[in-house]
Amino acid sequence: MREIELPRPDTMAPRWSALAAVLAAYGPRWAESAYSDGSTWHYDDGGGNWADIRFVSDERAVLLGHDHEYSTTYFRAAAEYFGQPETDLLAGCPPWWAEAIGDYLERIDTHGMWIGFIYGYDCGTWTRADYSADDGFTSLNLPLLDDRLVLRQIVDQLTMSVGGRPAAADPDPRDLDRMLAECPDLSADTAQALLGGRGLDVDAALRAAQQFRRRG
Repeated sequence: MREIELPRPDTMAPRWSALAAVLAAYGPRWAESAYSDGSTWHYDDGGGNWADIRFVSDERAVLLGHDHEYSTTYFRAAAEYFGQPETDLLAGCPPWWAEAIGDYLERIDTHGMWIGFIYGYDCGTWTRADYSADDGFTSLNLPLLDDRLVLRQIVDQLTMSVGGRPAAADPDPRDLDRMLAECPDLSADTAQALLGGRGLDVDAALRAAQQFRRRG
């Protein structure tokens, strides 16, 4: 096993929650790109690249995903499909990893779902199997790893032209800071200040943010 440096889920939670809140405010289609259903946190970039965290408990979780351009780890059925040597992403891993993501492993065979990386979190430490291939995680540039990255994505979302609306002005940085400080317990006042004046769905944003309170 190889230890890796990643933020704790508690550190990622406000960022993931804030992004989910902003996307949910634009409607159900946008909300599919970042959300929590309690046991799973999901992110995708809209271009086929994705990452999920599946929680076993507050102290145990599995992070998995795929970058369809840069993942060169061919796990299980992907090795045969692409005619490449297999990288066993679960080699040497505790059994609870596979148990936590069993439904994903089933989808590899039934739906052609590819997994490029699988990392496990246990009581403050992230680890992965020991392999040398590029698993695509770095290329994914997951915005939930850093405040600056997620705020840049949120600002891009809030200022873009969507659904016939003209491009909007930059949000007040103070509202952005309050959102990150509050999430997942985003307040109605902060959501209204950041989203309401743009004609977005504040109630949907609050529901999406607060889903990140639950794990499992």
